[in-house]
Amino acid sequence: MLIDVDGTRLLTDPFLRNRLGPLVRHGATPAAATTDALDAVLVSHLHRDHADLGSLRRLGREVPLLVPPGSREVFGRRGFRSVTELAPGEATSAGQLTVTAVEARHEAGRRRFAKEAQAIGFLIRGRRSVYFAGDTDFFDGMHDLTPDLDLALLPVWGWGPNLGAGHLDPAAAARAAAAISPRLAVPIHWGTLYPVALDLFKSDPLRGPGPEFADRLHELAPHVETRVLSPGESTSLA
Repeated sequence: MLIDVDGTRLLTDPFLRNRLGPLVRHGATPAAATTDALDAVLVSHLHRDHADLGSLRRLGREVPLLVPPGSREVFGRRGFRSVTELAPGEATSAGQLTVTAVEARHEAGRRRFAKEAQAIGFLIRGRRSVYFAGDTDFFDGMHDLTPDLDLALLPVWGWGPNLGAGHLDPAAAARAAAAISPRLAVPIHWGTLYPVALDLFKSDPLRGPGPEFADRLHELAPHVETRVLSPGESTSLA
């Protein structure tokens, strides 16, 4: 996701290529302008569909990275020059915005030099407030993230036909959105990466999670607006 608030541009967990091992991209390849003039990149955890080093190298090694605890060395050893670790509750500035790390309930991914790395989400505050959950299961602290949240970006699926522990499915994501009660909720982490050719036999996980989330959330919290975006689409908080 590209988040543009108060003239500050933040890119979350960028995956800019068309293939990752047996996974292939469905939907639009990110437009080149998506990665222009970035103020920071937010990396929620070290799973390869969220911390893709090939994609990060395309952005240049000078781009500021905000990363979870225990992962700085992974990026520093690969030449990235501005890497800031944030533990839950810690904050830093990015352009005109304040970015605070928050809890995430998700196995963080293990890489060499990052055996103790964690997973986090991010709370972004300026004239608008945005919650980017990264990958997470539901946790009680979601009720207390922030009052008057403008936008919640919530994962509603993954990259395969099934979900493991530490993920939200559409029903659980709707429960999370109802607990957070933002003005607007947008489902993410669905309909993008999928095992090669599996869509010919089982395509529901590519198409169903976003609309199902919207339907479930309308039942639980009809006061929360939901916008279902296909990969490559954008929307405005104005």
